[in-house]
Amino acid sequence: MSHIRSRFTIAPLRRSLQSHHSVFVDDVVRARRPDVPMHCLRPATLRAAARTFVAGFPGTTLYAVKCNPDAAVLRALWDGGVRHFDCASAGEVALVRRTLPRAQIHFMHPIKARGAIREAWERHDVRDFVVDSAAELSKIIEETRHRPGRLGIVVRLALPKGGARYDLSGKFGASVDEAIGLLRMAAACAGRIGLSFHVGSQCADPSAWSRALALTADVLAGFGQPVDIIDVGGGFPVSYPDITPPPLTAFFAAIATGFARLGLPATTQLWCEPGRALVAPGQSLVVRIDGRRGDHLFINDGIYGSLSDAGIPAFRFPCRLIRADGTSIAADQPFVFFGPTCDSADRMDGPFVLPADAQEGDWIEIGQLGAYGASLRTGFNGFDQSLTVEVDDSPMLSTPGFGPMAIAA
Repeated sequence: MSHIRSRFTIAPLRRSLQSHHSVFVDDVVRARRPDVPMHCLRPATLRAAARTFVAGFPGTTLYAVKCNPDAAVLRALWDGGVRHFDCASAGEVALVRRTLPRAQIHFMHPIKARGAIREAWERHDVRDFVVDSAAELSKIIEETRHRPGRLGIVVRLALPKGGARYDLSGKFGASVDEAIGLLRMAAACAGRIGLSFHVGSQCADPSAWSRALALTADVLAGFGQPVDIIDVGGGFPVSYPDITPPPLTAFFAAIATGFARLGLPATTQLWCEPGRALVAPGQSLVVRIDGRRGDHLFINDGIYGSLSDAGIPAFRFPCRLIRADGTSIAADQPFVFFGPTCDSADRMDGPFVLPADAQEGDWIEIGQLGAYGASLRTGFNGFDQSLTVEVDDSPMLSTPGFGPMAIAA
């Protein structure tokens, strides 16, 4: 079934057209000739990625909702077997509960508003909360009215700066000594306790999890008791044109080995929180070329829309040209993109490789944008409209270890 939805970033408006036959990106472009950015959602790809994680990770998979909170994405991951969701706000909690009433929701943001804690606890049956300070732990105890038998507290451990594409070491996390103290405090007031960490987003080094689990062992040694949960966070990488990460099985093996070395009871749960790795290949973006100057293409989406990662973070994305009157036969060349806004910073250096005869009026499909694409759109300069269509195309770029045959291989 295909769904086409119109969307305004600031005031969403959705219309749905349904079809019971296969739908492909090129067919939709040529039929609709979209003049606003079009998100192409691949539910089958999302379901396959979910099955890969659920079958391959040696524990429980929590989807990091912030990565792509589209309800259709949540439903596709649920259909693939994901039952647990990592939320970072009251809005995300409410969205998941509304979309998937039977989901297990975990509030994994280390700093939360009191009202968000109350709402999650009282209205949405959330029982697990992350902390990295004594002040946050006290806040949770107060707002949940101190019901220790039902409360789960997970202490987030700080990690040193590593080699991930997005370093996450500077904002959250307790030191080893602080984490030991927080575990002792949590043990006195919660029904279950745990430790978590995050190695950083798009981390291509499996040994980063090994080192983090070794630091976890130091905390457990100081605490002197087993814990109920070890959460190894997210950060699992996907392929881009300039990077092919190790197979997913290498990351799962490093985690399984490091977890076993902790010597915890068989009842201790192992969690992970993938976002990008679950959804990046599951959505692409079709943009239109509105102008060309040499090797600079002016397109109708940019860093204030779905291409934030192509700006200062300088992510490269797979691209292909879609021409209404047929396929280009020109040789490829690298291009720079400019977005539609009046801001000169709305520039994406890439390089993005396309046929040399790309011109105004052509469309470009840009892949690997299921992660932090649509979720980061703004309404800056009035460029707030987009379409979403569900398609049956394969992902534009594959990641080693993903897909229906990944576990068997």
